[in-house]
Amino acid sequence: MSTPTLTERRSPWVVFTRADDPWVSAEVTQLRDQGGRVFRLDGKELREPASLFAAFAREMSFPGYFGHNWDALADCLHDWHGHGSSTKNVAIVIDNADELLGAKFLGLFVSVLCQAAWQANLQLDADGVPLGDRPPFSLHFVFLLADTLPAAFVDAAASGMDVGVTLKDGRLAVTLTGEDWPGAAGESGWF
Repeated sequence: MSTPTLTERRSPWVVFTRADDPWVSAEVTQLRDQGGRVFRLDGKELREPASLFAAFAREMSFPGYFGHNWDALADCLHDWHGHGSSTKNVAIVIDNADELLGAKFLGLFVSVLCQAAWQANLQLDADGVPLGDRPPFSLHFVFLLADTLPAAFVDAAASGMDVGVTLKDGRLAVTLTGEDWPGAAGESGWF
């Protein structure tokens, strides 16, 4: 069984882990060494959907037509390279993610992130059809926790639509599951 990765196009798409987990710094370094890019958001800005959408739009330089809703977030994340980026792979790290514990929308948020990553990593549209003209790229999300154990997020993360969660090695890993998401669990050894 392998550990999660930020450099390969395989699940899990979202990982909750401690801020001091050495896995994070090793993966971020490897991603950057391979020409990838890491974006950092602050969980304190993500406590409400409106500020969450604004933070993503600002940090990811979403286009002006970004709709500031969940569907638009998934679309802009998986189509990020369509906005002129030459970066091959992307990781979005959310610092102070403890702030999201108890957020009523957390399951939906995690499900949207998984959907965006599934589409980017496999370059499939929402129906599972290959997009053809766009190369797939690695897109992963890491929630860094300072004071809360990842296990505290199991129920909230699992409440998202079509997500599977696994707690292993002190990390909570999340991916899409079910026949609507072919290849979602991949060969990660986590699901």
